[in-house]
Amino acid sequence: MSEPFLQVNAVTKTFGGLHAVFQVSFQMNAGEIIGLIGPNGAGKTTLFNVISGFYAPNSGKILFKNLDISGKPPYKLARLGIGRTFQVVKPFAGLTVLENVVIASFVKYPQRRKAEKHAWQILEMTGLVDRANVQASSLTLAGRKRLEVSKALALEPTLLLLDEVVAGLNPTEADRTIELILSLRSQGITILIVEHIMRVIMNISDRVVVLNFGQKIAEGSPRDVAKNPEVIQAYLGEAPQ
Repeated sequence: MSEPFLQVNAVTKTFGGLHAVFQVSFQMNAGEIIGLIGPNGAGKTTLFNVISGFYAPNSGKILFKNLDISGKPPYKLARLGIGRTFQVVKPFAGLTVLENVVIASFVKYPQRRKAEKHAWQILEMTGLVDRANVQASSLTLAGRKRLEVSKALALEPTLLLLDEVVAGLNPTEADRTIELILSLRSQGITILIVEHIMRVIMNISDRVVVLNFGQKIAEGSPRDVAKNPEVIQAYLGEAPQ
């Protein structure tokens, strides 16, 4: 039996004595989409930041392809094949869409010509090729979120962490983003996604991990998690009768 693609083993992250994430464990297999959900303040983004190297865990380990990556900086993880988006999108506003993706492409393609060729391919994939030469500041929210995904894909990740890439989009834009995520999975990219829109999580996730007050309270199929009394209580404040 092959090793899990990603292993999060008893990870704890504290800030001034507060446990933002406490003893969280789960595993991902290659090619899976796992949804990470929970109420506001549950610890989802903190856990993302630990996995992607922005924070070092206080205890516990993270293994990627059986390599201990706990506390390694983001640039090293990018070279290993881990890419992520950010909840608050911050493109290089004064540069074009293409230039934004070229900058990210330099991690894998140091030569300008090759980086530009790669960036064009990414924009074709994400549906931004017709906006390639406009300033990033002129994009709509949906466009900026798609650019955020494009920059992450420029790193050629095998593991992609998506932080609320659908939040704030209208239903048509959300459906297009869901199609993009599923197409990335079909290309062999393993995806961990944080999202508050349950329609998205339930439609695309193979499994769902639920956090509340920094702790994992449930894990399983979307159907099973949606019926879990502890999950319902965390979201609604009361258990089902």
